[in-house]
Amino acid sequence: MVDRPPAWRRRMLLVVWLIALGIICMRAGQVQLAQASDWRSMAESQHRADQIVAATRGSILDRDGTPLAVSRERVRVSIAPREIEDMEATRELLQEHLGVSGATASRLTSLERKWTVAPDLYAPDTRVLFRGVRGVYLDRVLQRFHPHGDLARGVLGTVLEGEGLGGIEQAFDELLRGTPGREVIARDNIGQAIPGERVMMDPPKAGGQVVLTLDMDLQEIVQQALAEAIEEREARGGDVIVVEPQSGEVLALVSVKDGHTNSLSAVNTPHEPGSTLKPFTVAGLLQEGLASMQDSIDVGNGTWEIEGRTLHDIHTQGMMTVADALRESSNVGIAKAAQSMTPGVQYENLRDFGFGARTGIELPGEVPGTLRRPDGWTPQSSASLAIGYEISVTSLQMAMAYGALANGGILMQPRLISETRNSEGATVRSFGSQKVRQVVSQGVAGVVRQGLVDVVEDGTGTLAQLASFRVAGKSGTARSNSGNGYEEGAYYSSFVSIFPAENPQLVIVVGLDRPQGAYYGGAVAAPVTRATMEAALAARATPLDRGALVKAAQPNPTPPQLQETRFAARTLEPPVLTLLPDQNGALGVSLPDVSGLASRVAIRRLHGLGLRVFPGGSGEIWTTYPLPGERVLPGDTIHLHLQAKQR
Repeated sequence: MVDRPPAWRRRMLLVVWLIALGIICMRAGQVQLAQASDWRSMAESQHRADQIVAATRGSILDRDGTPLAVSRERVRVSIAPREIEDMEATRELLQEHLGVSGATASRLTSLERKWTVAPDLYAPDTRVLFRGVRGVYLDRVLQRFHPHGDLARGVLGTVLEGEGLGGIEQAFDELLRGTPGREVIARDNIGQAIPGERVMMDPPKAGGQVVLTLDMDLQEIVQQALAEAIEEREARGGDVIVVEPQSGEVLALVSVKDGHTNSLSAVNTPHEPGSTLKPFTVAGLLQEGLASMQDSIDVGNGTWEIEGRTLHDIHTQGMMTVADALRESSNVGIAKAAQSMTPGVQYENLRDFGFGARTGIELPGEVPGTLRRPDGWTPQSSASLAIGYEISVTSLQMAMAYGALANGGILMQPRLISETRNSEGATVRSFGSQKVRQVVSQGVAGVVRQGLVDVVEDGTGTLAQLASFRVAGKSGTARSNSGNGYEEGAYYSSFVSIFPAENPQLVIVVGLDRPQGAYYGGAVAAPVTRATMEAALAARATPLDRGALVKAAQPNPTPPQLQETRFAARTLEPPVLTLLPDQNGALGVSLPDVSGLASRVAIRRLHGLGLRVFPGGSGEIWTTYPLPGERVLPGDTIHLHLQAKQR
């Protein structure tokens, strides 16, 4: 006989069960009644989630509305193989519409995998092609696209994970990024998003547009000219800036550093300018009434010792005028002339031209360069500053300072932005020209500019000459400083030109960092300015005022002989061609003889003259049509006849 538990124990166990049941019922009532809405919301949140929808980033355009950076919609194709109803038909669609191989289509639809993603992004019309195909899901992807490749990439900047980094992308990120939207997506029992199950709640609003002052054609001309100079001179990098001096508009800005075109060294990497600073020393002397261009200076044997430092000239000696010293780039002559300025006057003169201060361009990362106050000068500083040492400047500062010499003595703020627009294309803000200050009088600016014409016609800048126009300019060659002192055999070579000298329309600054072999600015940088000016003149679309250029053109009734043109076409330097206006004011050229040249070289030179070429290909040129020496206009097509390859 089994002993039964005592009655009190059975009663206690019953009480415990009744209490537990009561607690469960109370909790169930609390969950079902009092907390029902909270639990319902939690359940819904587990199966539904809000997601940010990126807005289409606004475009960056050149001065004529040509897109330089745009956002384009692409489609990501994802596949759930186990949901596919007709496997063979789906695989055929993938091969036909996505251009994938049969093996790739089989891999994407393998039943061994729950989820696969196609290896590329596709055009928006892919949505239509796969509409209604079960198991294929399409997602919208925004991609930043540059229609002209690396053109102006340093100015434009880049976009990383929706955020602008560097250049215009960073400076105008808030305007360009737009306003993101919101959508609700469905999630499965393990919290993963269910493809295709989403509802748009708040649609995104596209970003605005930024219109630059850059001219795409001129930017391309400059970028090609700089790339060729860097390659030919084996330079580490370089900068070219083209500015319209009257308005301060930046028409082209290219920086290359260690082979990368996304650099902005023209704005954020200062250098000692060397002789390109001498015109401002002369301008200060004239403005203060301390010298005239006809004043004489004794440069002796071309050396001068001052406070323990010896300055050297290469070609000058004896007596010379201030104008001669500028034309021949005499270190001794300019430094001696500058001794009549007090440190305060000399400092204020350079400061007024914008050195030692940021220009205010609409780009992040601009540096002010270095211009020490007089209380930090050494006894040698006055002479050093007069010839471009003990000071560091950016190429942009140099462009604006020469712009003041070109426009009558007015320092302008550089302008890179023409206007900003909203997502509908309506103008939000227009950016006008801004005058900083009157640095020197119009008369002084004109006298110095004439001195710079002499530099090009009979001084250190003869390689910048144009046959049809007078050009003002100045070369500079300064030793490169790595921060730990000057590098042996390393130079920064530069040339600044004002074109044309009468009624200037362009200021062009060219700098090459550490060129190999020849390194004088007049030898390595001046040809780049000439190539830029020739290509700008020949281009069909150009920011130049052709009517004003026709009036400024020098009379030259005798075009170069065909034999001379043939010789010029075979030299390393670009040919000096006479540009003649037609009845409509368009400037034509005498077609050079490129026979015997490699087609790559010939095509590059003809493109540089604004001419189209057909066909391409490789090999040596036999002849062209039209024939060499005939007058052609920018935009004309030149037919190349290649020599048959020898077998």
